[in-house]
Order: sequence, then structure tokens, then C-alpha cells
Amino acid sequence: MASHETDPSPAAPSKKKKRHSKKRKAIEVTVDASFPGAAAPVVGYFPTGYDPLAAAEPPRARLFRHEKHHNRVELVVVAPGGGPDFVGRSYAGEAAAPQLCGYALGVLDKATSTLKIVPIASNKILRLEPHFEVQQPAHSQQSAAEAGSSVADTELNRQDLTQAYGTKKDKDKDNKWKSLKEQRNDPSAYLDLDLGESKTTADATDSQASMEVRNIPPYDPAADTSEKAYLFDEIIPKNIRPHLLDIVGHFESGEFGLKGYGSFVSNRVNKLQELQGEDQERLAWILSYITHLLSLLARNSSMSKQKRKEKDQTIRGPIIPQAVHRKLLLMFTEPGSSSLSTEKHELLINYILVLTLFADDFRSEPTDICADLKMNRQMLKPYYDQLGCKSVSTGAFKPFFMTLPAPLKFPQQVTRRRRRK
Repeated sequence: MASHETDPSPAAPSKKKKRHSKKRKAIEVTVDASFPGAAAPVVGYFPTGYDPLAAAEPPRARLFRHEKHHNRVELVVVAPGGGPDFVGRSYAGEAAAPQLCGYALGVLDKATSTLKIVPIASNKILRLEPHFEVQQPAHSQQSAAEAGSSVADTELNRQDLTQAYGTKKDKDKDNKWKSLKEQRNDPSAYLDLDLGESKTTADATDSQASMEVRNIPPYDPAADTSEKAYLFDEIIPKNIRPHLLDIVGHFESGEFGLKGYGSFVSNRVNKLQELQGEDQERLAWILSYITHLLSLLARNSSMSKQKRKEKDQTIRGPIIPQAVHRKLLLMFTEPGSSSLSTEKHELLINYILVLTLFADDFRSEPTDICADLKMNRQMLKPYYDQLGCKSVSTGAFKPFFMTLPAPLKFPQQVTRRRRRK
């Protein structure tokens, strides 16, 4: 039998594999910090949960620069699929805060081992906040018809989009407006509201009974000057005056043209630069109150709720402070209703016309306010007559001015007798 011989020598020990640690190679990089000849890059970030990389197609970005102020830029990022636009401004919001440091963008080119460090545009990183069709910049806005059709096609609700994409500040603002509307229909919410003190003479007190009939602002029929004919302290109560000074800041900061003020206020805002102290504050109260009254008139005209909602989205202008808004709702709307009645609509126009007389030292040329009210002079003439105004002219082919003689003389109401049959 064949025998199998075994190798008595022990098995050769297996060699352990040595682990080679990967050492990073040092790369020599040339740093180029020179100012580029092309336009400086723009950097923006999304503070919301929107992720531009998660979309099926990349968003489209556009950059706008102010024609006069070249350091003011706007970065508009259009989200695909009909979503909201994201707008970052270098002159408003977070970017308007004082800059405590400088920003630059570094671009590393591995092929050429060059690191380019370039300054970004306006030395600001833009916060891209969600904006909708009605909130876009003036140069990128569509017409009202296109905006309305776009909203109808996409079927997007502004409040739902704010809750989904909006910042915490915008969400809190929407919640405050909701609670304000709920309080507006609750009479107990106005019990602690200070409506200002009424300071009238004895004759003015006697005339309050006829004020409702005339449907005009509070007045003093015994006043011997135009300044005292209508009671300024009751027309603009003292408790809301601190909320009517934003127009001064808008004018001094150069942002007045971006706030959507009307023709009358825009053509008289330069007077703020000529006045100082109490006179400047008084004019600021008048111009701001006129602006808020015009906004209330535009938002609460007699129309259906759906049309009013679409119209609110196209209205431009400064936001009405809550204290002022509550005061206006108490004065010009009925509890449980969001539209103006015929009497309140007429009273609101009379308030506006009286304030224009105060702004123009009781010699007012009505062309600008006609444009804001979308009414011609013939349509406004009955209102001026009801206030006791008279029209004067300095000559032929020259404009007419509305004045307020004192004491006030109102037109007599003539009642026609019926003919006997």
C-alpha cells in the first residue's frame, strides 16, 4: 500500500498586510485678490425651508440695479412650477443694517491651483424672502390682468404660502391681522380704546346734532378763521399721532418713492424739508392720515368679497398701523361689515378734502386729490359745497383754488313741493 508522507515542517506564517495611511499632499495655491474687471458677484441665501437644489429644474435668477442709486440692487429668484418668487434687496430689511465687516467670495480652481478672492456686490449678502405677484418690484411687475390670471391659474393662497415658505416675522404679522379682524367684530374689544377728548365750544356742541345730517368732520360754526373752522384735534386724535410719523423717515432715507404714496402727498412731501419741529410733525400727521384714508377708501369700496380680495392684492401703499386702523374701522365701518355704506363713503371723502385744505393752508388746487380719488372736479364740487368751500381763480385760463371762508356757510337744503294733481 502506498503511504502518504506528510511534511513535518510547520506551515509558513502568513504575512500581515501593512496598512498604509493616506497622507494628504500639500498643494501650492496662488492667491489672486485683485479686483475683477467684470461685475462683482452677488451672494444670497434662503432663510426659509425652500431648497433650490431639490427642484426638478433650477430656479431662474435675475439681478436689477437702481438707475440713480447704483449701490442698490435687487436679486430676484423665480421658483419653477409656479411657486413664489424670492427677492433680496441690498437697501432694505436685513441688508439695511449697519455693516460691521466686509464680505468676499473665494473661488478655487484646482486645475490651475489658483484661489481668486473677489468682493461681492455692494458688500452685502442678500436675504431672499418669498414674495408674490403683488409684492414684486415695480420693474418686474406684470399688469393687473396678468397677475390676476396667474393667481387664478396657480390657485395659490397667500396665507397658505406664507405659512409654508414665509419667515417667522411674516407669519406673526398674518396672525396679528387675523386676530385684529376677529376683534373688529367683537364690540368688547373697543371698550378700552382711547378715542381722544372732545374739545368744542358751546356753539360747536349745539351743532353736533346737525353734523350727522351734513355728514362732515367735526366743525365749529362760530369760528372766525379757517384754521379753527374744522376741529383738527378731533379729526386727527392725539393718541394716534405718534403712529403717523413714518413718512418723515421714508423721506429722509430716500425710500419715499418705493412706498407707493399718492399724487397729492408726493407733490407736497418736499415741504417736510422746509419745516422744523412741531410744524414738520403736523404736516407729517396730515399727509400720513390722508394716505391711510385713501387706502381705506380703495380697499373697502362697494363690491363683492371676491373682487375686494383681488383688489387688495393690487393696492400699493404704506401699511396702516394697527392703532390707526382700529380708529378708522370704528369711524367709517359698521360692526359686522367690511364695506363702506353710502353715508360713510361720503364722510370719508369729506375727511380727505378737509385734510387737503389743512395741508395747503386752506388754498388747495384739487387736481392731485382728484387723481387719487379717481374723480373729476365736477364730481367733487358737491363735496366741497357741503364743507362750505368756495372756488376762486386768479385770472382767465388759470387754475381754480378751493378756499374755506369763515365763519362757515353751508348750502341750504331746498325741499321741492309736489304739484297737486
